[in-house]
Amino acid sequence: MKIFLGPYKNFIGPYQIAEGILFWKNRDSDIVEKLGDWLATNKDGTDSALYRLCRWLDTFKERKINIRIDDYDIWSMDHTLAMIIVPMLKELSKNKYGAPFIDDEDVPLEFQSISAPVLSEEQKNTGDTDENWFPRWEWVLNEMIWTFEQHSSNWEEQYYSGESDLLFDDGVMKKGPNDTFTVDEKGVAVHRERMKNGRRLFAKYYEALWD
Repeated sequence: MKIFLGPYKNFIGPYQIAEGILFWKNRDSDIVEKLGDWLATNKDGTDSALYRLCRWLDTFKERKINIRIDDYDIWSMDHTLAMIIVPMLKELSKNKYGAPFIDDEDVPLEFQSISAPVLSEEQKNTGDTDENWFPRWEWVLNEMIWTFEQHSSNWEEQYYSGESDLLFDDGVMKKGPNDTFTVDEKGVAVHRERMKNGRRLFAKYYEALWD
């Protein structure tokens, strides 16, 4: 497998040009905004020639993408994808600037909206979020990360104990006299259910995986 994804191409238009001309000004300042408006529109409100030129030039910019998949990459594709997904989720967790709406039913009670102070009507009208809004997303991301970390590891081994002593008797495998090997089946089942829920969360909030 070989994957190369170049950076997204930035659009350079009238407002970006205005920021460059007035580089010593804050990009959100009124003078930068007014210069951008002047460069972008004609007196009649139509797009300026400069704006049309910028859009035309932008059509020639393409993000560099090179993906090669080898046949062995699909032998254990769940394991292969997990090794890619985990570092991407961790990077998103470190650099996220927002959080999507998360259903209360998908998180423990302590992170649900009903566990946060009730918002006033004014706060609701101005688009404020409850105190658990970001912790909910953080919890969901951590569950996704944990889930795919399991897929790229031999997690079942933590539920094994004892020593294996297997014998063949007339072609049939049987436990030997010194076999003490056991598997915590209940622990394995609980672990699998958590992984199943992590994959469900990944699918449900897949379109929320943005920076």
